Amino acid sequence: MANFTLEDVKTLRERLGTGMVDTKNALVEADGDMEKAVELLRLKGAKGNAKRADRSTAEGLVAAVDNGDGTATLIELACETDFVAKGDKFVALADRVLAATAAARADSVEAALAAPADGKNVADVINEEAAILGEKVELRRIRLVKGEQFSIYLHKTSKDLPPQVGVVLGYSGGDADTARSVAQHISFANPEYLAREDVPAEAVEKERAIVEQITREEGKPEAALPKIIEGRLGAYFKQVALLEQPYAKDDKVSVGKVLADAGVTVSDFARFKVGA
Repeated sequence: MANFTLEDVKTLRERLGTGMVDTKNALVEADGDMEKAVELLRLKGAKGNAKRADRSTAEGLVAAVDNGDGTATLIELACETDFVAKGDKFVALADRVLAATAAARADSVEAALAAPADGKNVADVINEEAAILGEKVELRRIRLVKGEQFSIYLHKTSKDLPPQVGVVLGYSGGDADTARSVAQHISFANPEYLAREDVPAEAVEKERAIVEQITREEGKPEAALPKIIEGRLGAYFKQVALLEQPYAKDDKVSVGKVLADAGVTVSDFARFKVGA
């Protein structure tokens, strides 16, 4: 008879979050040795991680923090199901990953996974927790945003889930309310660039070629083509460049004008949406 009690099973389950049968079997195999049982359960979970490597991770959460030194960190931690995403263990894991990533000022997923965390690294922490949760978990994206000040906006698309859309806006100026409003705008409008000057030349030329072809196929007069093409290219900039976009709260003015009137200058921004 293995040397353990039901209280030992309960203690180990609370410690690791493992199932009743797996926990009991591990204690049986370890002959009641708690630490050996922990090792066995984690080994089993690690093998499970390998089997789950090709599964998709369409759920999860976003989290962000102002690092207090002119940088802020935004992460997306992904998992397989919304059941895991809204669980306390997954949310706590995200907090640990964000803290370690921010402390290292990591600016890429690779750097974040290598960052020290609780005597290990972030990759090990994620893998160990994934083994316990029984799902594939991955740090999908990270962004180190720069600015004098930051407005962080985390949006829940469902009251039962953690934040699914996250925005970090780096800015200078004294109007925090306008900065937050623009961060909310970004969560909705999803701009790709700050200004039209930031749009890569190849993207602009590709769009120009498309609108020129469309305009010609419409049979517009040759003399009118340049003006029509530039007008349609302007509409493209209003889609992709934050400062060009119609402001969500008043589409008669641009975000750029709203910021200028408030004395706010945006230096950088990032937006993540879970699974997108």
